[in-house]
Amino acid sequence: MKRKHEHIRLQNLEQLITEAGSAVKLARLVGTNSSYLSQLRNRMPTKKGTPRGIGDDLAVKLERGMRKPVGWMDEPHEEAPRQPPAGTPENNAEPGPDIRGLHPLISWVQAGEWSEISEGYVPPYESELLPCPVACSDETFVLRVRGSSMEPRFHEGDLIFVDPTVAAVNGRFVVVQLEEPNEATFKQLVIEGDRQYLKALNPDWPNRIIEVNEAATICGVVIFKGEMV
Repeated sequence: MKRKHEHIRLQNLEQLITEAGSAVKLARLVGTNSSYLSQLRNRMPTKKGTPRGIGDDLAVKLERGMRKPVGWMDEPHEEAPRQPPAGTPENNAEPGPDIRGLHPLISWVQAGEWSEISEGYVPPYESELLPCPVACSDETFVLRVRGSSMEPRFHEGDLIFVDPTVAAVNGRFVVVQLEEPNEATFKQLVIEGDRQYLKALNPDWPNRIIEVNEAATICGVVIFKGEMV
């Protein structure tokens, strides 16, 4: 993909989302994952630090799935106004409640790889899909807390909803993929100047505060916790 097409492809992606009705509907129509579309829209960085772009394979999927001519994704288009379906009466009704989608409960290994696997991720049969009680993006995933490093606020077995599109600012609870382990970890983010640290809440936890380097990848920010009863 030529770099001059990146901005055009992103604009056309927004137009296709409008035509389909939502990113989730578009993903279903073209055979991709809505979480990956959200990463593209938010220009989420890759592990190399470069913003994600719409590659040629996805561009072809989008064109075929939405019945566009070959090369449509690389040409600027004037967005047509959306029209209500034929026979739809006009009314002044207020919009209904926000019905949020279901989000997969994944492993800590999958969490560390989420930015790479989310595009083609299909929840296994009988896997748990959970509704998020607060506003979140389509690529939000769920983890089950392990261990006692984040007590007394988080206990083993609690469910945390993690949104990769939320800004990781000082004091937020984050899921991070470190350089050495093959799975993600969950700690509080502490930012001091140009340095970042991960802090365990448990005062008795060994090595309670560790500094993280550029090799660490923040997989997402915790936006909601569900406690075990």
